[in-house]
Amino acid sequence: MPMKVALACLLSLTAACGAMTNGPASPTAARHGDNGAAKRGMEFALAHCAACHAVVSGVSAKPEAPSFEAIVNTDGLTAETLEPWLRDSHNYPEIMNFAIEPRQIGDLATYMLTLKNPAYRPPIQ
Repeated sequence: MPMKVALACLLSLTAACGAMTNGPASPTAARHGDNGAAKRGMEFALAHCAACHAVVSGVSAKPEAPSFEAIVNTDGLTAETLEPWLRDSHNYPEIMNFAIEPRQIGDLATYMLTLKNPAYRPPIQ
C-alpha cells in the first residue's frame, strides 16, 4: 500500500477512534481536517510525537509525556504561548532525535489548538 494511502487510512481511523472514545467531537476538533496547517500538524504529530504523547485523545504512552489535549486545555494557554512552548519544551537531542522546523511548529500548534475544549477533564491515571 503506498505511504500516502496508508497515512490517510491511519488518520481516518485515528479520528474515528477518538470520536468513539470521547463521544461527539467538539466543533473545533471536527474542523482539523479542513485546515491545511492543522492537517499537516496532525500528520507530523502522528509520525513524530505519538510514540510518547497521546496526540488525538487519551493517555500518553509515556506517563511523563502529557497528552496534547492536556497541554492545550491548560488554563491560560493561548496560540501565542503554545508555539514558544513547543519550540523550547524539549531537550534536543537527549529526549528526541529530530528537530521541529519553524513551519512545523506552526502546523503542530494549529493542530493542537483544534483539541481545545472548554469541557475537557483530564483522564484519571
